[in-house]
Amino acid sequence: MHFESPLLCGKLIKRYKRFLADVELDSGEIVTAHCANTGAMTGCAEPGFRVWLSYHPDPKRKLAYSWQLAQDFQNHWIGINTLNANKLVEEAISQQRVNALCGYESIRREVKYGQENSRIDLLLSKAGEPDCYVEIKSVTLLDGRRGYFPDVVTLRGQRHLQELTWVASNHARAVLFFCVQHTGIQSVQVARHIDPAYAAALQDALAAGVEVMAYSCTFDAEKILLNQPLDLIL
Repeated sequence: MHFESPLLCGKLIKRYKRFLADVELDSGEIVTAHCANTGAMTGCAEPGFRVWLSYHPDPKRKLAYSWQLAQDFQNHWIGINTLNANKLVEEAISQQRVNALCGYESIRREVKYGQENSRIDLLLSKAGEPDCYVEIKSVTLLDGRRGYFPDVVTLRGQRHLQELTWVASNHARAVLFFCVQHTGIQSVQVARHIDPAYAAALQDALAAGVEVMAYSCTFDAEKILLNQPLDLIL
């Protein structure tokens, strides 16, 4: 996934009100950027981190800058914009770079499904094969070399697991896909210590046949690419 235009580099001053971040650009200008990340962002938003912003000079936008990337004090790259996770996974699947999800003929986004009228991130289809429902989660919480999801209690995430469980129980294919947007993470585990209800829902999902996958990413200031599978501790 290439960014539409070159990113602007600067230093993070602070993140606040969840969706806002003040950044001092390398030019010395201080700007406020939109932060498209509803999570706790633990370890991802420390003052002084190097950050990269995209610039959108649209007068209809409230903020012209969007926070895309960060680099922590250990020089690990972090994908801040969680909306990019769906784009990265869709791109990789369409380019046949996710071995377990190769061979599908169509990819549709945000299709309604399940018992609670949810929307699946990606629906993969192929004639003569069961549909494959893919729910994508961005992982950035690092502890040691392990990544954890979720980083806060997520009722929405619990509901998504219940919907995937329903899908698998009705003879379709259901996949929970962890898009790991942190280069310090080498394996992925569910954060039972943060959201035990999510961990319990995942066990129910696994028992019903839901598949779980995790892939890392590579980063630079021009692009992000889904890279290779990571170990899962379930």
